[in-house]
Amino acid sequence: MRSRYSGYVLAREDYLLRTWHESTRPETLDLSDASQLNWLGLKIVHTEAGGFDDMQGVVEFVARYKIGGKAHRLHETSRFVREGEQWFYLEGDFRK
Repeated sequence: MRSRYSGYVLAREDYLLRTWHESTRPETLDLSDASQLNWLGLKIVHTEAGGFDDMQGVVEFVARYKIGGKAHRLHETSRFVREGEQWFYLEGDFRK
């Protein structure tokens, strides 16, 4: 999860798509407003599984950012799957 957060901070569409599972991966990402975002931090709230011997995992997180001086937060529970040695983002549920 931390590496994908960094991918958004750095607006690395290539990395984000490469780490997105092919069954749910979009063709492109719209990161056109990335230069307007000021990312403030990532807090991991809860994890389930995702260890060395696991094939799937769940990460609940809160990412904070500002746009035009106004603070926002993204609260999501993300699901990941492992194929071989690589973890892939599968899907997420947003919370308010």
